[in-house]
Amino acid sequence: MVDHIATPFTMSALTANLHHSIQKLLVAAACAVLASCSSGSLGQSSANPVNWITPYKVDVIQGNFVAKEQVEQLQPGMSRDQVKAVLGTPLMTSLFHADRWDYVFTLKRQGVEPQSFKYTVFFKGDQLERFSGDAMPSEAEFIATLSSRRKLGKVPLLEASEEQLKMAEKSRSSASGTPLESAAAGPAADAPLRVYPPLESPKQ
Repeated sequence: MVDHIATPFTMSALTANLHHSIQKLLVAAACAVLASCSSGSLGQSSANPVNWITPYKVDVIQGNFVAKEQVEQLQPGMSRDQVKAVLGTPLMTSLFHADRWDYVFTLKRQGVEPQSFKYTVFFKGDQLERFSGDAMPSEAEFIATLSSRRKLGKVPLLEASEEQLKMAEKSRSSASGTPLESAAAGPAADAPLRVYPPLESPKQ
């Protein structure tokens, strides 16, 4: 009776000690992880797998792109409609500054600092008075910046050569005179006509 009563007490004591030691280990591991994060050794380590992953980010283009060629077309005295036809609809207009149009353009690319361009036109009444802003890139320069990091694969040929056309005609002509077609057409021409009884009995 004594052994039977003492055995559960011993097992419960061992289980409690085991839980206590596991809790100590977990607390020590958590402290070690926090210490490494605070020192920055985990984030700056080259062995960190997070540093191996560089997700792809698409180019983000926001605003109105104004090319150098468009700016060169501006002349003082142009009407608002003429300016809008040359530069497009302004990105920013204000009721408090009705005589000012702002054209803002931003380009964000992976691995490159964001580029921002701003151009402003000023009106006096309905006529263009003056204009100023950043040195705008030309259309060719802008296209070059977009395609500089883009690697295009080999473009397939969309036109068949003369040899391929000749081979296609040969295969077409050989397919038109196949024995299967002649065999299928032969029995149909030589077969006797079959006579079927009428579907309805003749009326008496």
